[in-house]
Parts: sequence; C-alpha cells; structure tokens
Amino acid sequence: MSRKEHLTIEGLHKIVAIKASLNLGLSEELKVAFSNIIPMKRPLVIDQVIKNPNWVAGFTSGEGCFMIQILKSYTHKTRFQVQLVFSIVQHSRDIKLMKIFKSYFGCGNIVSRNNKNYIEFTVRGFGSVSEKIIPFFDKYTIIGIKALDFSDFCKVAELIKNKAHLTEKGIE
Repeated sequence: MSRKEHLTIEGLHKIVAIKASLNLGLSEELKVAFSNIIPMKRPLVIDQVIKNPNWVAGFTSGEGCFMIQILKSYTHKTRFQVQLVFSIVQHSRDIKLMKIFKSYFGCGNIVSRNNKNYIEFTVRGFGSVSEKIIPFFDKYTIIGIKALDFSDFCKVAELIKNKAHLTEKGIE
C-alpha cells in the first residue's frame, strides 16, 4: 500500500491472496468476487523457542486468562471447591505454540476443542499455579487491564494458601 500497489488490479489481487492465507481466510462475498485467487503460501513455523520471558507476559496480556473457578462440591465442608486456572486459548492451527508454552512453564495441559476449532493451554492445581505461574508473572508483569485480573488471582491464591477457602467466610 505504501508503494500504491493496491491501486492496481495486480496489487489488489496480491492483497486478497495474502488475506486468503490469514486467520479465517476470505469471506463468502470475497470468494465470489475473487474466485481465481490462490492463497499466498506461508512459511512453516518450525522449532521455535521462547527467547524472551517478556514476550510471554505480553502475549498473556492479550491472549491469556487468570480464572477463579468456584465449583459446587458435595465433598467439601463449604459445599464449594475453589480452583485457580491460568489459560491461553488459540486457534487449533497453533498447537505447536501451545506445546511450547507447556514446555516453557513445565506444567499444564493442552486440550483440543475440535468442534470449536480451538485449543487451550491450561494450568490448574495449586502447586503449579503458586510455584510456577504466579512467580513468573510477578517477575514479568502483565500490562493493561489484565493486570487487575492477575492481582485478584494472587489474592485468592493467598487465601487458598492460608486455607481460608475452607470456610464459608473465606468462600465469600
């Protein structure tokens, strides 16, 4: 576009070919309008590693989630179970990236949601959350509104550590 190529038919075709290879591809309307377009070939992503932990913090700021689950339970005195969950969800084509996160943190699971076309890297379990996830994001901080979620996540972790979640007042 900076070279004004988009103002020519050939340039427009290049743009549509690039768009066809991104995310969800072309809309039905664009497929009809540009039926002869072949999606641009994309290079394979092979053997990537996370070189900078700040990248993980930034990626998590946009794509991660710090959840506090409160589940009904008949085996707990309060009738509730509290669970901390860290997750990152991506399109199913990013399975390699999810495996990199699992390896990088040394914990977690990868769940494929084929019927929804996405995969999820999750870390559950107080040990992994308190020993790996929280210390990591304490050191490499989350930026933006998600920092508030992480702060609340840490407050609940402290309540769990002190066993407050085992009382009705703690649940409240």
